[in-house]
Amino acid sequence: MTTDEVAFEGHGGVTLRGVLYLPAGAVPGPGVVMAHGFSAVKEMGLPAYAEAFRAAGLAVLLYDHRNLGASDGTPRQEINPWAQARDYRAALTWLGDRPEVDPGRLGVWGSSFSGGEVLVVGACDDRVRAVVANVPFAGLPGTDYGRDVDDRFEAVRAAFLDDSGQGLADGPGDVLGPMPVVTDGEGPKGFLAEPESAEWFLDVGTGAGSTWRNEITLCNAFGTDPAFDPGVCVAHVAPTPLLMVVATEDRVASAEVAVAAFERAGEPKRLELIAGHHFVPYAGAALEQAAGAARDFLVEALTSD
Repeated sequence: MTTDEVAFEGHGGVTLRGVLYLPAGAVPGPGVVMAHGFSAVKEMGLPAYAEAFRAAGLAVLLYDHRNLGASDGTPRQEINPWAQARDYRAALTWLGDRPEVDPGRLGVWGSSFSGGEVLVVGACDDRVRAVVANVPFAGLPGTDYGRDVDDRFEAVRAAFLDDSGQGLADGPGDVLGPMPVVTDGEGPKGFLAEPESAEWFLDVGTGAGSTWRNEITLCNAFGTDPAFDPGVCVAHVAPTPLLMVVATEDRVASAEVAVAAFERAGEPKRLELIAGHHFVPYAGAALEQAAGAARDFLVEALTSD
């Protein structure tokens, strides 16, 4: 088995950096692309997932989103979900071109904000053979998903695949911030206002050598036409297999919204419920449960004939 730091070209030529985990054994084999959620960097709980997948025979590309962590891109700390989702496509291309990987057996894994991004990618990119949405941002609360969903999906798909260089992934667009990710002491209120958000980020994200920063701007994240809305995409993931891991007490990425999205998804699909709040799947027994469920699902989806 090998673990290597790698760099590859993302959407628009931005250099993205991450870690490639290669299993021992016969090649070419299945591969999985992974990235973290809202502002988080790859070291924050995700290596344990990557190691679990590699131990099961999967090649894993775990990388930092553009503008964050080890990856290039400016403005630093800016989050554009359209660009991040497009980078998943670039990561799939890069991983599929590796001699150790079978390009016909690729999956995507995303968590929190990126859990919504992989729902969009899985619905729009035919190369994806399995989707794992971990505690995902699975839709916009209060949205009517019983009306014009197919038309709204086609609008999202067209915007997502826009190669004109002028699309929502390319900006410039409406920018919100800068603002803290979470509230730190007596400072300004963070975008993620829940106490568990501050507890996790300020604990896991502030250790020695961490590249996480408690500051973000948002570009084309909200108020765009069309809206970046995984909730209109989830029904179009099928027939690609889908696993959704939902934390039962999730207030950051609403558990109610996620379960409703799962119910709208087509088969084959699987739901794994984890007791606790949004951040419990990043450590301890809850991580073992979530990683084990994802491992078994990915192995089945990517290795069965």
